[in-house]
Amino acid sequence: MKKKKKVIISVINDLVTDQRVDKTACVLMDLGFEVLMVGRHKTDSPRMPERKYETFRMRLLWEKGPVFYAEYNIRLFFLLLSRPANLLVSNDLDTLLPNFLVHKLKRIPIVFDSHEYFTQTPELVDRPKVQRVWKWIEKTIVPRLKYCITVNSSIANLFKDEYHKHFKVVRNIPRKYKDLKIPDRASLGLPLDKKIVLLQGSGINVQRGAEEAVEAMQYIDNVLLLIVGGGDVLTVLKKMVVGLSLQSKVIFVPRQTPERLAGYTANADIGLTIDKDTNINYRFSLPNKLFDYIYAGVPVLATPLVELKKIIDQYQIGTFIENHDPLHIAATIEAMLSDEKRMAFYKENTIKAAAKLNWENEKQTLIEIFTPYA
Repeated sequence: MKKKKKVIISVINDLVTDQRVDKTACVLMDLGFEVLMVGRHKTDSPRMPERKYETFRMRLLWEKGPVFYAEYNIRLFFLLLSRPANLLVSNDLDTLLPNFLVHKLKRIPIVFDSHEYFTQTPELVDRPKVQRVWKWIEKTIVPRLKYCITVNSSIANLFKDEYHKHFKVVRNIPRKYKDLKIPDRASLGLPLDKKIVLLQGSGINVQRGAEEAVEAMQYIDNVLLLIVGGGDVLTVLKKMVVGLSLQSKVIFVPRQTPERLAGYTANADIGLTIDKDTNINYRFSLPNKLFDYIYAGVPVLATPLVELKKIIDQYQIGTFIENHDPLHIAATIEAMLSDEKRMAFYKENTIKAAAKLNWENEKQTLIEIFTPYA
């Protein structure tokens, strides 16, 4: 019997809700690889759900800041150095340096998957010294890689312009869960007599419109803002809700497994993706939640960012806000919800979009990249 080749996939998060790396792992398993997925365990990390492949989450002394990144990269380097592998898959720039060093030392093939334009995230744009460190890592390593992947054509073009490097595009299109039973609102603790506007994601961070969405709820009646997920702005949002006495209008639900998240998504009336155009990374983003909304048949309210606008306009699945004034957001939500005919049109179009935007088609690019190493 042919011995299975081993692949180590590394990512800096806690693995629980990262659908992209899970889908990558499943593609590799289908190709016959033995998969080890490496991440980290935070103090607030949920229990790791059952997976078909091996997972390992490192417990670190630090959970944020430069010391955290240094510790994670050093620990990851020695883990990769000590474990047998025939292929390394590095997810995002914050895992690339140790992967590249081990790739060179052990002569193991490497594939780099950039989930965003990392060096232009708001967290780095406002910290130029730190940004320069990551930019140095990027410009030193990326031009020397054979296979690179990213999430949309806009980011691929940025890399091509800067490094003359071709990045394959694999969008964050979710899988369809077979025989997934969608829970009703009552079982999820959601009101039956209100419309639900949903903001979901594991990166509900600054400059993503969450604060303005909360403020908008002051001006809307019989509507609930449901915020599902995690991120660095959640503490601020919860204080805002108390300060504005919006406890009956805004509900927070912690991060969920993809299967359970699908239940909350399917019970929404509108899905929000309202990142601000304040940096290159957000300008060209194509969030997972857009595809989750499409699969769940939920009309979308978005900012007209390049990649979002392409899909929403092409399939006619929602509309856009013109600015982040909470009064304008509230008025746009009310206009959508009051136009039942238009909402039915959007909902019908999500079904058509879901038929074309499917993971079975999207994963073919990964299969082409990984097959030569199988």
